[in-house]
Amino acid sequence: MPEIREIQAELRSGKVDGWLFYDHHHRDPIASRVLGLGENAMTTRRWFYFIPSRGEPRKLVHRIEAGVLDSLAGRKQVYSGWKELHQGLRKLLSGSRRVAMQYSPDNDIPYIGLVDAGTVELVRKLKKKVVTSADLVQKFEAAWTPDQLRSHLEAGKIIDRIRQEAFDHAAECVRQSRPVTEYELQQWILEKFRARGLTTAEPPIAAVQPNNGNPHYEPTSDASQPIRAGDLLLLDIWAKLDRPGSVYYDITWTGYLGQRVPAAYEKIFRIVRQARDRAVEFIGESVARGRTIHGWEVDHTAREVIRKSGYEKHFVHRTGHSIGREVHGNGANMDSLETRDNRRIIPRTCFSIEPGIYLREFGIRSEVNVYVGEREARVTGDIQQQILPLLA
Repeated sequence: MPEIREIQAELRSGKVDGWLFYDHHHRDPIASRVLGLGENAMTTRRWFYFIPSRGEPRKLVHRIEAGVLDSLAGRKQVYSGWKELHQGLRKLLSGSRRVAMQYSPDNDIPYIGLVDAGTVELVRKLKKKVVTSADLVQKFEAAWTPDQLRSHLEAGKIIDRIRQEAFDHAAECVRQSRPVTEYELQQWILEKFRARGLTTAEPPIAAVQPNNGNPHYEPTSDASQPIRAGDLLLLDIWAKLDRPGSVYYDITWTGYLGQRVPAAYEKIFRIVRQARDRAVEFIGESVARGRTIHGWEVDHTAREVIRKSGYEKHFVHRTGHSIGREVHGNGANMDSLETRDNRRIIPRTCFSIEPGIYLREFGIRSEVNVYVGEREARVTGDIQQQILPLLA
């Protein structure tokens, strides 16, 4: 958990009177991570934890689970009935007017909008203005420590090797006339993860046409195509070190099971690559100049390249997502399509840049990870420059 004084300094900077955390049945994993609570602790009764911009934190817990917040600093109130809870919440928030919660106006950022509408209404009845905690969450949950950056870079080196080995394995299977299926290649990659100290919550994607035209295609043992000569193979691979606190590395590359990549594939890849590189350049130039940018601006930058090429309606995915202890983290997403992510891109955060064009016949995506430091931004791994001819 960050130091209370760090959170309080950020609250004062944003002219917010306090940050109200609330949970019930683990509905808000952000609260558990920011506060350093065990994710498996019993939470069958509502609890509240309020960090004011000045002064000592305060707790409100149920008598049945009175010790749920004992690891945290601050004075404790207990309640049993709902009337007592309402009275306790009024006391908890006394002296405050603007209160941050895991709330997103109009649900613009659904990753943050975790507090139920009824609880927001309850706080508003106490004459408090509820504001979003989105920027607070980004600073205190999505920003990486130096150890996390090292874990990302270490995982990236392993994954970059596994990615090439997976392409080589698919090519060798084709040469030997024993086609491997998308699902079998996915499972082969997972075996490599286990052998090399990596873990992932969801399996990687291996997809040939037309399945690679679906951004979130998932091969299964029951629905999976064989990988054959002449196929365009897309690999979307993400994992992290199997250590506490590690963060993900997430990439997408494409290879062609043949000696010469068809012109139709090369054309689409060039457009996607240009969109990727323009977004990365925009971020790097902005960070170097100290210019504040937001997630939606990065998406707009990449999307303009694809729009001008005539494929706007086939770019059906945001440009990128925050990366953290979960592959889809809680920092700013590069998104002006699915949402208008107005969060600032801040130092010590990482996100994917992954524009794609998804046609009925095939799809191509190129994904890199960008880490933002104090005065620079950089891609953290290998960068694909052309579709790999796998049987050359």
